[in-house]
Amino acid sequence: MKLQFTYGFSLAFLILACSSKDTDIPEVPEIPVDGITSAEAFPSLKFDSPVELVQAPGDSSHFYVIEQEGTIRTFENTSNASSAPVFLDITSKVTSGGERGLLGLAFHPNYKTNGFVFVNYTAGNPLKTVIARYKANPTNNLADPASEVVLFTFNQPYSNHNGGSMQFGKDGLLYIATGDGGSGGDPQNNAQNLQSLLGKILRVDVNATTKGNYGIPADNPFVSNAQNALPEIYAYGLRNPWRISFDMENTRLFAGDVGQNEREEIDIIVKGGNYGWRLKEGTDCFNPASNCAGENLIEPIHDYVQGNGDRSITGGYVYRGKAIASLAGKYIYGDYVSGKIWALALEGDKKKENTLILENQGSISSFGQDLNGEVYFLNHSDGKVMKLVNGK
Repeated sequence: MKLQFTYGFSLAFLILACSSKDTDIPEVPEIPVDGITSAEAFPSLKFDSPVELVQAPGDSSHFYVIEQEGTIRTFENTSNASSAPVFLDITSKVTSGGERGLLGLAFHPNYKTNGFVFVNYTAGNPLKTVIARYKANPTNNLADPASEVVLFTFNQPYSNHNGGSMQFGKDGLLYIATGDGGSGGDPQNNAQNLQSLLGKILRVDVNATTKGNYGIPADNPFVSNAQNALPEIYAYGLRNPWRISFDMENTRLFAGDVGQNEREEIDIIVKGGNYGWRLKEGTDCFNPASNCAGENLIEPIHDYVQGNGDRSITGGYVYRGKAIASLAGKYIYGDYVSGKIWALALEGDKKKENTLILENQGSISSFGQDLNGEVYFLNHSDGKVMKLVNGK
């Protein structure tokens, strides 16, 4: 099984198409930074198409890995961990393959007491995204597959661009990244349509019941419905946000948004923000091909051209660990196709410098961050959990 985060067409076609029109030089150094490397964090473990790595709140003793076909496995946070038993298996509910599958996992902030865990997966027929809650026993580290409570679903018109990432903010609310519905070029213009949940960052209150099994935060930007907009929407104008994350030290929400034909982008998500797709792809006009500027469109904090194999961004985390001092406060992200990893330095919310730190790291499907701020990443093809380390 192979994820195709780029466009939903064959990768061979894309390489030919992009090589004929990419004329810009990527804004990255040609040689990675010396002294930073990667290492297998858990050499004895291997997973089947892993797409997410998380820890539960307040518990640094275990990790959880999503396998795309519908399984979540857990294991001890020790380098000699030798087994990863099943935490939750919902393969019978999940439609997987390509960009479909079990794609997101988020533990309730009060998981230790309520045992609630939330997932994001695709199911059919017809194809749809399901946002659901399961009940687990934090003592024996096992979730009950029969305990599913569906918060809400929405249809997916095509098989690709499903987003899938979910994060709880410090406000206790659940943020959900959704793709534009797929195909290419957002043919239904979902990302700009405030009456569609596609191409958005959603924000819901999982502790409320005003919408059945969830509620709408009172300060969501479209809660007044003056534009006949869906009140779950927090931000819009995204193509396929593949991994969102909060900075551990503040409330900044980062998104890596996969591009169409030319550019990959990183956004800082703000309430009510419009990030431009399909009007713009990164900093370039897309549809229309010119004169696309809008006073309310938010530019990415960084974007890069699809050259040298760089064709599908994987959003990461702001490094807040202690092991690699040179990465402190930098946003670490990668590219699924090229296997490169960069560190983006910021001044406030503006780009200061973007530096290539690693190459040839395989098919990077996701990054993870432990409770100490150290950063890991998953190799989708070989099933390994890798960790950024100081090689000096």
